[in-house]
Amino acid sequence: MEERAAVSRSKPSLALSAIVFLVVATLISWAVIKVQAEVHMPIVTATILVALVGMFVQKIRWAELEESAINSIMAAMQANMILMSVGILVGIWLISGVVPGLIYYGLFILKPAFFPLATLLICSIISLATGSSWQTSGTIGIAMLGIGNGLGVPVALTAGVIISGAYFGDKMSPLSDTTNLAPAVSGATLFDHIKAMCWTTGPTYLIVAAILAFMGMKFAGGTMDASRIQAIQQILFAEFRISPLCFLPPLVIIICAVLRMPALPGIFAGILVSALMALFQGVGIGDIWNIAQNGYSATLSQSLADAADMAAVGDLLAKSGLTGISPELAKDVSTMIAKLVSRGGMQSMMWSVSMVICALTLGGFLERCGYLEVLLGTLTRNVRRAGGLISTVVLSSVVSNVFLGDQYLSIVIPGRMFKTTFEKSGLAPRMLSRTLEDAGTLTSALVPWNTCGAYQTSVLGVSTLTYAPYAMLNYLNPIVAIILTYLGIGIYWRKDGTDKIEKRTQLAEGYNR
Repeated sequence: MEERAAVSRSKPSLALSAIVFLVVATLISWAVIKVQAEVHMPIVTATILVALVGMFVQKIRWAELEESAINSIMAAMQANMILMSVGILVGIWLISGVVPGLIYYGLFILKPAFFPLATLLICSIISLATGSSWQTSGTIGIAMLGIGNGLGVPVALTAGVIISGAYFGDKMSPLSDTTNLAPAVSGATLFDHIKAMCWTTGPTYLIVAAILAFMGMKFAGGTMDASRIQAIQQILFAEFRISPLCFLPPLVIIICAVLRMPALPGIFAGILVSALMALFQGVGIGDIWNIAQNGYSATLSQSLADAADMAAVGDLLAKSGLTGISPELAKDVSTMIAKLVSRGGMQSMMWSVSMVICALTLGGFLERCGYLEVLLGTLTRNVRRAGGLISTVVLSSVVSNVFLGDQYLSIVIPGRMFKTTFEKSGLAPRMLSRTLEDAGTLTSALVPWNTCGAYQTSVLGVSTLTYAPYAMLNYLNPIVAIILTYLGIGIYWRKDGTDKIEKRTQLAEGYNR
């Protein structure tokens, strides 16, 4: 029995680890990209293969694999709870007129030329205030999608910019869970960690802002379709109760975040306020519960979109008191509005919740079998310079996001594995924590089966691979981090019990000093 236990704790060979990772990566990538299958079953299939290898090749007992999977799932249980609560929030914010109101008023003030940059700035401010990319994209993000649609901005661009702004705050706000998790894993302090991130995130943010300002000029060259914007506003006003009170629930969530209230209570505060608004608007409690469960289904806009012909559209417009809108424009605009507002509800998030559980089960098996540890150990064996070590951490975090399926695991596991290496290197702990966020936090939203990628797709209604090219902050930040380290810029070394930036000449000596 002791002999078997010893065998089960042994590390796999490099060849076996590489083969398993290659098979898993090939299977999932082929299924999602080539076959265009839902991601759940490819992940389940890969999980079964990993379990079989672990049990019959490495002689790991099923109880150990199961325990690792359960621990992995439990580590992200808060994320699943937030997923479900945001689904409820979106549904209630629709029926109470919050999201439609934000779109309605936003169309008055935002112009196409400034929209991409304004979206980045607005989402950045909200995410800094709340510390949550999920709350940002699930609330103001949906409103910005509607405004972008009205201004004629491609939905993929809008979604990508929303995610860039949302994840800026997710990694920089002291209220964010990942901003607190990364230094805790690495041995750094919170504000040392944030200060270190300014060296990499600041330049990246400026680059992205400049690109978006340039892209906005493209939309400025065209003429804004005022009749289309007016049609959107009129149909929204006819279907929803819109008033300046729509700003109250988002304000409540921001205040809760500033008061350092945990994410879930803050979300439910926003739900409560908007539910009370709906009740005062005459919505029954049964309807509110149904929408919280199943989401909002468009009424007037859906009827206009589904009308058999233009005469039927004209009749519906007349019955609704909508004048000055051509039937053709009304049908086109209503199709967009119906798609935008027919969302929300706890059930809308269950696809993502089940996918997260599948992905985390796979991640738990991979971690218990030791494949990631072996591969990362091989990668770092001959690394002798700061730039090489930072590059390896970036790669490890990206790989963890792809194979472990959760941004928390992509911070915790590489952080735990590289902490000793950083201590030996002389690099300060904040260098590790910064890099974990540069890669682990940001690239999570670019993986379709990661908890973050799945959430963003569910809440924004845009596939991960569609918005990924425009989520520029998320993939440029890791690249900038590597380049700056090789250039010797913003590097913190540990010295005499403290850590500080030293001259670039010391980088040339490598870290094996």
